[in-house]
Amino acid sequence: MNSIFARRSIRKYEDTPVEEEKIKRLLGAAMSAPTARNQREWEFIVVTDREVRRQLSEASPYAKPAFAAPLVIVPAADKNRMTSPKYFEQDLAAATENILLEAEELGLGAVWMGIAPLEERMRKVSGALNLPENILPFALIAVGYPGEIKKAEDRYEESRVHYNRY
Repeated sequence: MNSIFARRSIRKYEDTPVEEEKIKRLLGAAMSAPTARNQREWEFIVVTDREVRRQLSEASPYAKPAFAAPLVIVPAADKNRMTSPKYFEQDLAAATENILLEAEELGLGAVWMGIAPLEERMRKVSGALNLPENILPFALIAVGYPGEIKKAEDRYEESRVHYNRY
């Protein structure tokens, strides 16, 4: 699976909208991720509106790519669907990684910007998106056609591999 090795965080984008078919593929990849006890507590907010993207870009010091990207996907968790609430962040992390890998497959660039568990960031995102109290924003994923090229690099480090015991 070359997308695992080729994927890089892309923070600059062309001014080209992402096609609806590709957005659905990204969301389908996200919803194919595993969840604890199959709780599938996720919700995904698709943001293309420039003003909403601007507001999201102010949610954290690292969220500036949200304004530059033509598309932001906000993975969130519905507290009402949680059967294993302590695992929601793991569930949403798996869904987020699937989006990043599918973006690479589709010729798109993307970057994951952390929101949860920092309450101030979560409040800002919730406010910008008018989320009800039961919906917890997890991250911002800026997506678009890459406006920069980053080469793949071999990140394998033998010294960090341990068999049977540390």
